[in-house]
Amino acid sequence: MDKEKTLGIIMYKFKTIKELISVQAGAMPDKVFMYYRDITKTYGEINDLSNRIGNGLLTLGIKKGDRVTVLVPNRPEFVYTWFGLMKIGAVMVPVNVQFKPEEIKYIINNSEANAIITTGTFQETVSKIRTDMSLVKHVIVIDQKEQAGIIPFERIISDNASLPDVDVDEYDYASFIYTSGTTGYPKGVIDTHRNYMANAHQIAEAAEFSEKDRAMLILPLFHCNAQVVTVISPLYAGASFILMEGFSPKDFLPAIDRYKPSTFSGVPTVYAILNSLPEADKYDLSSLRFVICGAAPMPVEVFNTFEKKYKAFILEGYGLSEATCASIINPLKGKRKIGSIGKPLNGQDARIMDDNNKELPRGQIGEICIKGDVVMTGYYKNPEATASTIKDGWLHTGDLGYSDEEGYFYIIGRKKELIIRGGENIYPKEIEEVLYRHPNVQEAAVVGIPDPKWGEEVFGFIVLKQGMQATAEGLTSFLKEKVADYKIPRQFIFSESFPKTATGKIQKNKIVEQYAKEHGIDLSKKFAAKK
Repeated sequence: MDKEKTLGIIMYKFKTIKELISVQAGAMPDKVFMYYRDITKTYGEINDLSNRIGNGLLTLGIKKGDRVTVLVPNRPEFVYTWFGLMKIGAVMVPVNVQFKPEEIKYIINNSEANAIITTGTFQETVSKIRTDMSLVKHVIVIDQKEQAGIIPFERIISDNASLPDVDVDEYDYASFIYTSGTTGYPKGVIDTHRNYMANAHQIAEAAEFSEKDRAMLILPLFHCNAQVVTVISPLYAGASFILMEGFSPKDFLPAIDRYKPSTFSGVPTVYAILNSLPEADKYDLSSLRFVICGAAPMPVEVFNTFEKKYKAFILEGYGLSEATCASIINPLKGKRKIGSIGKPLNGQDARIMDDNNKELPRGQIGEICIKGDVVMTGYYKNPEATASTIKDGWLHTGDLGYSDEEGYFYIIGRKKELIIRGGENIYPKEIEEVLYRHPNVQEAAVVGIPDPKWGEEVFGFIVLKQGMQATAEGLTSFLKEKVADYKIPRQFIFSESFPKTATGKIQKNKIVEQYAKEHGIDLSKKFAAKK
């Protein structure tokens, strides 16, 4: 690793998140960094508080390299905790707050976390799985008083506001971001401080972030998009961010009017909902310089309707957790191709490759592959998955696409069976494995069906065992205790049999095609970008 540091590798303005926070706070201590409800926190206050939390965690025995699970919704304590962990070189393991106990337990145990930081809302959930987490030594709970088995969050806020005396390197692990896997279990994406700094630099440059900007955060903080695009990139540029508890159509436009953001990042579903709001002209939305769309292909109709209605430029891009966050984007200035995901960010390379890791000519369909400082170290404790995903330094995304003669990239489909519902990644096998545990289910196929609101909706096709019965309501109840609500199929279709290959593999594409034909669904619109 030391040899690599001397071979002309890009040197970024900041090496670590720890350095980023500390230096920016020293340069502009009184500038507001975070807006939340009626609360404002300056760069100096955020730096001071994260130092105190870092020192408090050190006193508790949490040290550099330790993994700490953060099960906290969008609220200021998430940010304070995250930055405090970065100050001591600990590894943040954020968890989707929609997950059920079984899913949370898996991530905690797989990451080998020795502490959990959560809120009173999830205390009962954590209690249910506490005995199954042998490595966890500390459960720290926000908004709770002292009681057996937990530590109130206030207790870890030390009186010592000095910068924690811990050497943090740019190649040290910063976070494990768990993303659904084809095996049915999430995989822990290892992101280093350098990954974050590289992507923040690239995004800030592409978006032309300056100290005048305010980014409104509406996506969940456990997601890489919220972390990198709306917190770290503005911090890198000396800008500010507005922390929202989530996306609420009722509160969204008043929030823009009140906080005057220059940008926000959303998924296509958000834009589809905003297009349907009837009172947009009643609010002052003139502060918006541009908006960002990612996580799933943006339908061209939604794209055009939004820009016309809101008179805001959409900066559409492409990325994934395995590449920190953003990799390809349509330029803010210059030629933009609606329907394309754009060109690689400065400092990254993207190619279309075949199954033998060979680059394909322009116009030919293959797998989108990414290379650069944003590529993850690998999947934690999963060398097989890492080796199949990173080949000769190239990250194989699993997404199929092509590039045109001008170097713009287009997505046409997914090599894997990933379903993206409202920006949330869902792998069918995870749900199928649970369905197969139902005593009356013979076969199960979970697929994504095009949906105008969510992009894709989750459907479950079921073949029951002979003589057995089941209902959609019963299968939904069966799943509810085992998987997050957003993964549960919104419809179940019962069939006599499934189309299969000669080897007995269920042909999901034919299931989808047949359903679409029967219900008049145009599959050509499943992806906005078409050759």
